[in-house]
Amino acid sequence: MLPNKVFHEKFGIPVVFYDQIGNGASSHVENADRAFWKPELFMDELDNLVKALKVQDNFDLLGHSWGVGQYAASRRPHGLRRLIIANAPASIELFEQGTQKLLNQFPDGFAEMMRRHEENGTMADPEFQEGLMKYNTKHICAMNPWPEELMQSFSAVMKNPKVYGTIPLVFTYNMTDSLIRWGNTDWNIIGTMKGWSAVEIAHQITAPTLLLSAPLDEVQDAAVRPWFSTIPKVKWVELQQSTHLAQFEEPERYAEVVSQFLKY
Repeated sequence: MLPNKVFHEKFGIPVVFYDQIGNGASSHVENADRAFWKPELFMDELDNLVKALKVQDNFDLLGHSWGVGQYAASRRPHGLRRLIIANAPASIELFEQGTQKLLNQFPDGFAEMMRRHEENGTMADPEFQEGLMKYNTKHICAMNPWPEELMQSFSAVMKNPKVYGTIPLVFTYNMTDSLIRWGNTDWNIIGTMKGWSAVEIAHQITAPTLLLSAPLDEVQDAAVRPWFSTIPKVKWVELQQSTHLAQFEEPERYAEVVSQFLKY
């Protein structure tokens, strides 16, 4: 999320970054069981942050990949001025359908190999890790090499992968020659987010909303469309030169679209 500092540097917009509980420099809860890590926990944390900063009567919210749509729909914060849902699905089922389709579009035998390693519990195998990187460089971030800030984010996750592994999906990694190699299977969701959907409550979002996506994003159009179909005041922009991380891959266009929506 650090590229979003451009909104402060270029437009003078106050920007607040925070690590969600269990991640990065935030509090880590080592002995919590699986049931502890649910979306409600993270929405409570966001409510606490907004109140602590005393901005609950007037704030904009940008969320990437998951969460903010459900927060805006279920909590309906009265001071939410504008909402940006960036590269985020409206339901895990639709997301998983899209990622499985993308996986199957790779050359013959690739999807079978990846699923075989997953089923056998051999995701640390170099063959799986190399295949995972092929998937990620096509549908997560197409830049080569990946930006240092992005690598730092993944490194922070790998230091304590429990939250990431419990909430959205299965997460494995290994370390070779001091280089962290990470893996996840976005096409087989097994965590507490399995079955999650905000489709039924999306119409309760009252703030003007901007949707961001990209053609090769692993969050495919079908997973974004329910937001567009049900949120009363909504605009959808597809960033053509990006995958899942437009803030890194297409920073100028990304900043232009977001700043115009925020009217700065």
